[in-house]
Amino acid sequence: MSISSFAGAALRAVLVLAGLFIAYTGVDSAFGGVASLGFQSASDFFAINDAAAFAVRDSNVRFLGGLWIGVGALFVAGAIWLRTLKPAVCAAFVLVFAGGLARFTAVETGPLFGGVLTGSLVAELAAMPLLLVWTLRTANAP
Repeated sequence: MSISSFAGAALRAVLVLAGLFIAYTGVDSAFGGVASLGFQSASDFFAINDAAAFAVRDSNVRFLGGLWIGVGALFVAGAIWLRTLKPAVCAAFVLVFAGGLARFTAVETGPLFGGVLTGSLVAELAAMPLLLVWTLRTANAP
């Protein structure tokens, strides 16, 4: 196996694993809403004070969870059809990176460092650019 084909196989494996994890976390939000299904944390962390406003927020979280499932599916599909889906997969890397940057717009950024979100932040801000470069270098290799 050449280095080029090894890099391609490794990239495909990483895309499948990342895609499955992304879809898994998407299911938590898409089917659990704001309360979540508890895949990532306890779901009893809030109280509903305004049922109508909560219903809107819950619907938005479910929508975003569905989009996240789609991103996971794109990563998996990209592992299968890498050359064909390269532009879409690369765009997804950039969008996930942008989402990671958006975390810093929160009033309280403390949870981003040293907590449950640290792994997500590292994946969004470090792994996505690395995957972008890796994909751009590997996807067209013979």
